[in-house]
Amino acid sequence: MAVRVAVNGYGTIGKRVADAVARQPDLTLVGIAKTRPNFEAEQAVAKGYKVYIAGDGTKDAFDAAGVPTAGRVDELIRQVDVVVDAAPDKVGKENAKLYKAAGVRSVFQGGEKSDVAEVSFSALANFDAAKGKHAVRVVSCNTTGLSRAGAVVSRRWPVTSWEATIVRRAADPAETNRGPINGILPTFQLPSHHGPDVKTVLPQLPITTTAVVVPTTLMHVHVNHVRFATPPRDGAELLAAFRGSRRFHVFGAWEGVDGTPQAMEFARDRGLNRNDLMENVLWENGLKVDGHDAWFFQAIHQESIVIPEVVDALRAMFELAPDAEHSMAITDRTLGLTKS
Repeated sequence: MAVRVAVNGYGTIGKRVADAVARQPDLTLVGIAKTRPNFEAEQAVAKGYKVYIAGDGTKDAFDAAGVPTAGRVDELIRQVDVVVDAAPDKVGKENAKLYKAAGVRSVFQGGEKSDVAEVSFSALANFDAAKGKHAVRVVSCNTTGLSRAGAVVSRRWPVTSWEATIVRRAADPAETNRGPINGILPTFQLPSHHGPDVKTVLPQLPITTTAVVVPTTLMHVHVNHVRFATPPRDGAELLAAFRGSRRFHVFGAWEGVDGTPQAMEFARDRGLNRNDLMENVLWENGLKVDGHDAWFFQAIHQESIVIPEVVDALRAMFELAPDAEHSMAITDRTLGLTKS
């Protein structure tokens, strides 16, 4: 019998999670919850999703907008085995009380602190750690990208140090009220919070991070410098490790992808749902190994990279797959990822 799933929050992440869950053979989307009606709520109804009212939302507001509702979020929660919380940052901590009181499991997003859940999760890094858990936190987009890369690299070669500079997008495309318009803003938390967050998934990885915010909405870019105790033979060996791993897409030098604009154009041409790019993006000519040191760039599509991780977290919690490879194979196939 399929695991029954609710999605509480239906914005950038929630709507993608709902679509992904609806495609899984072992998961059933029971409904979504949203505080206020908008075009996203209207489209949820068009897809056949039942809409429930969350937070301080009112039925009158939904009725006035012509968006039918099936009840309030507490009614939805009583019908499911697990809630994926995709509410805005910091709201999930309050919602956790609601899930606990109802006796249902929960999956939170990286905008919450790690103590909201029993374990922080990234499928390539620590799938087994989420098995049987009642509350799991899927780490943020940047942490997911670093954790994936860290899992691929550190399991093959012992890492002495890892320094990453995160060039952060200012806002998601729809967020017109955020971000610098003409400037580059250093993040004055030194080192940045991303390194400690990676260590909630890969505690032994010796990583430190810094970050700057730039006026783009397309993707984040990570500038990585890794020092090895025992290094790869050369760049080709390191590149092969990424190419041979799920959820990495490596552009060849001949493909003419200079940066994030062409990477997103590739995603549009590939034509997945919402033109998402859920893999870590690397460049063949953006990687170098010199002795014990390696450098590589990677780009992260902040709107979608965590979506397959949420699906795998659900599968791990309910032990629907024996290991990460089996779960990721199902997820990647249903979402249309390149290494399916």
